[in-house]
Amino acid sequence: MRRYTTVLFDLFDTLIRLDRRRLPPVRIDGRDVRTSAAEIYPGVAALIPGVTLEAFYAAFLWSYEEAERRRAADHREIPARERLGFCYARLGLDPVRLPAALSERLLAGHMACLARVAEPVPGQAALLDWLGGRYRLGIVSNFDYTPTVRRVLEEAGILDRFAAVVVSDAVGWRKPAAAIFRAAFERLGVSAPECLFVGDRPEIDVAGAKGVGMAAAWLNPEGTPFPPGLPVPDFTLAGLPALRRILEETA
Repeated sequence: MRRYTTVLFDLFDTLIRLDRRRLPPVRIDGRDVRTSAAEIYPGVAALIPGVTLEAFYAAFLWSYEEAERRRAADHREIPARERLGFCYARLGLDPVRLPAALSERLLAGHMACLARVAEPVPGQAALLDWLGGRYRLGIVSNFDYTPTVRRVLEEAGILDRFAAVVVSDAVGWRKPAAAIFRAAFERLGVSAPECLFVGDRPEIDVAGAKGVGMAAAWLNPEGTPFPPGLPVPDFTLAGLPALRRILEETA
């Protein structure tokens, strides 16, 4: 078996989960919704009088859907500020005429909400403790706002475990595009064959890692069948603790 010097991780749903059930609740069109829009709307109302909560929520949600549609076309990242531009346009607002503080206020509020509902995936702490000093560690994450990723890691107490934190909004490309993985290699001074990538998404994490010549470990605690037609992972993990055994066997 190949010996690895470096372990790269996906972040969300691999090391950290966002428990969206803990997002603030709000009543929208007669139904209860948990969304960060509940917390950031007061800032919108203060700076843009006349925009209702219902209208803002609908535009905010649509901006995510539109960004995902565009990302799926070519894996280019749509950064958070650009996505907010979709939201403003949906509301019929001219971004040039909006208060300069609005986007910063929305991004800060959304980031705070996500950081509060972040929690470690089972086995994360013990695994990172064991990996420390044995392997170089990095994060390669699809996310549209790097400060949120860094805040989540910092508040989880694990930011300093990683020699590189590479986020798609800084690179301009999302997994499975090769560019984001290569950015991590360059940052860490490593090559693909010495790295093992760990992630939960077959079409993004496994396919992306295999596409640049890395070994891939698929985190699959639900025991889901691997989708046909994709490069198969080198390892399948029922949970994060299983990674230690694999690395001990390849040492």
